[in-house]
Amino acid sequence: EVQLQASGGGLVQAGRSLRLSCAASGFTFDDYTVGWFRQAPGKEREGVSCISSSVGRTYFADSVKGRFTISSDNAKNTVYLQMNTLKPEDTAVYYCATTGYYCSDSFFSVMDKYGMDYWGKGTQVTVSS
Repeated sequence: EVQLQASGGGLVQAGRSLRLSCAASGFTFDDYTVGWFRQAPGKEREGVSCISSSVGRTYFADSVKGRFTISSDNAKNTVYLQMNTLKPEDTAVYYCATTGYYCSDSFFSVMDKYGMDYWGKGTQVTVSS
């Protein structure tokens, strides 16, 4: 059974950092792309970042570029989203999901059309000003 579990959220002050983890079971991350999404109250879901570790591709939304990094630990079957210099507008529930499509600049627009294959439960990130 494929399962994804996002964790690492919490309450932090603006300017601080958090690292989110997305742990997978039932499949191998190296063969798939992992995307991070977020949804703030009253707002549409937003694609944040993706990684296709088998081909070394990553992508970041403009809203987080330069502040967030993404990495994978294939031995642990876990993908990490390192979030630095957090802003109140980063407050949202963060979700990880997976698909066989490669990460690219158009990844999230493609996924809006075709959908991700598997989703994990979200983790809340709250950034206070």
